[in-house]
Amino acid sequence: MAFLHFDLDVLPFIFLVILIAFTLHEFAHAYVAYRFGDDTAYRQGRVTLNPMAHLDLLGTLLIFLAGFGWAKPVPVNRSNFRNPRMMSVIVSAAGPLSNLIIAFVGLILMYLYFQFGWNDALSPGGAEAIETFLGYLIDLNLLLFVFNLIPLPPLDGFRILEDVVPRSVRLQLTQVSQWAVFIFLLVVFIPPLNTKVLQPILSLRYDIFNAMNVVMESIFGFVIFNRI
Repeated sequence: MAFLHFDLDVLPFIFLVILIAFTLHEFAHAYVAYRFGDDTAYRQGRVTLNPMAHLDLLGTLLIFLAGFGWAKPVPVNRSNFRNPRMMSVIVSAAGPLSNLIIAFVGLILMYLYFQFGWNDALSPGGAEAIETFLGYLIDLNLLLFVFNLIPLPPLDGFRILEDVVPRSVRLQLTQVSQWAVFIFLLVVFIPPLNTKVLQPILSLRYDIFNAMNVVMESIFGFVIFNRI
């Protein structure tokens, strides 16, 4: 699931980044579940890197029309797991972690891009396009990482919360989950709540980015991004 705002002139970059981010996010859920013994997603053709298996048409269109969208949720039958609670947590976390990994890979590629002077070998327009794409690859995947860990349904963070709390609390969460969805929608779409609640949470991606950037600077010995 994603909550995004963007300018129309970067639409091609947004589309490509979303294609990568959503596909790998849902693939990660399906693959880890399959490795843990649940073949539900596998039988539905979801253990694949084919974007068509993961993208939801309406959810994808709404990203570009309203700035909010989603991919097809991966079906998981936790009863197939040897350790349902622990393995369910890992399966739920696999999606957001895939976005964190993509962002880190994007940052590595950006440093390599400047390290080897690939920007000098390209035309100004080509260099700008690559830098814009990598910039969005990093930022939007960090945003998806943080956003999907919010502990409200239907996000991955809520599924993780359900499995780490005691069983009695889990039952209470299940009972109020339908109302929590409305809270989530209010936070997303009501401007005052969005500004005061959601945006501060999403801004945590800048702290993660700064930490990653410090690591890259220590490895490569030069700076390409200022602290945010």
